[in-house]
Amino acid sequence: MEHQLWKAIVAVLATLDKKPKTTRLDYSDERIVQVYYWAVIHDRPTSWACRRENWPPHLRRLPLPSPSRMSRRLRSPSVVALLTCLERRVIVPTEPGLFWVIDGKPLPIGGCSKDRQAGYGRAAGGKAKGYKVHAIVGANGIAAWRVAPMNKDERVMAARLLRAAGIQGYLVADSNYDSNPLHAVCDRLGELQLITRRRYGPGNGTGHRRQSAGRVRSIERVESPFPAFADRLLEDRAAIEREFGNWVNWGGGLTALPAWVRTHRRVHRWVQAKLVLAALKRPREIPTCAA
Repeated sequence: MEHQLWKAIVAVLATLDKKPKTTRLDYSDERIVQVYYWAVIHDRPTSWACRRENWPPHLRRLPLPSPSRMSRRLRSPSVVALLTCLERRVIVPTEPGLFWVIDGKPLPIGGCSKDRQAGYGRAAGGKAKGYKVHAIVGANGIAAWRVAPMNKDERVMAARLLRAAGIQGYLVADSNYDSNPLHAVCDRLGELQLITRRRYGPGNGTGHRRQSAGRVRSIERVESPFPAFADRLLEDRAAIEREFGNWVNWGGGLTALPAWVRTHRRVHRWVQAKLVLAALKRPREIPTCAA
C-alpha cells in the first residue's frame, strides 16, 4: 500500500506546474516533496527518509537531501506553493455541492509536551492537549480546512473557513455551532443556510437580543411541526464522522500526532499530507490545479 501511494504522489506531481530548478539548488522542489511524502507515508520523521537504507533498492540511486536541507526547503515559498497545489489538485471538490458538513477532529499530544503553540481544550470523551482539524466536507471533497490549537473556539474557526470556502446550499453542524455571529456570516455570504439544533435545546426562548435572520430560519426549520427535511439533514451529518473515519482507518492515517510533529507549521504540513494521502486512497476525477 505504501508503494502504491508513493507512485500516486509521484504521478500527480508530474502533472503539476512547477518552478524550474535553478543552478544554485541541488534538489528540485518536486524532489523535496517526494522525500517528505515518503516519510509521511511510512509514519516516520523526515530525517528517516534522508537515509538510503530506508528506500527500496531500485530507488536508492536517486539523490537524497540532508535533514537540515529538507527543513530549510520545506519552509521555502516555492515548496509551500507546490504542496498547496498538490493539495488542491487532490482534495478540492470536483463540482459544486448543496450539502456540506462542518466539524472538528482532535489531534491530541502528550500532556508533558513542551509545544507552546498547542492548546488544552475539548476532545472526544473529555479534554486533551494538542491541536484540532476544522473542516467543511462535502460529497466530492473538502471545501476548506484549518489547523488550530485545541482550545480555539470551533465557531470562530467555522467563520474563517466559510469566508475561504465559497460554498452555497445547506451547511449542517452540531449544536455547538449554534451562534448568532456564525449565522450572520452565512447570511452575508448569501445562498448559504446553517442548519443546527439550538445549543440549549428546543423550547427555550431566544432572549432579548436581536437574532440573525439565518438563526431564525434554522430554528423554524428544525422546530417546525413538519421538521422532516431538517431532521434528514441533521441525520446526514454523520457523513463527516465517516469521513473522519476514512482519514484514520488505514495504516499511517490521520491519528494522534507523532512525537516529531510539533508546532503549528509542522502540524499543518503533516495534516495536509495525510489528507492528500487519504484522498488518493479513494481515486476520483480530480481537477487541474489553478494557477
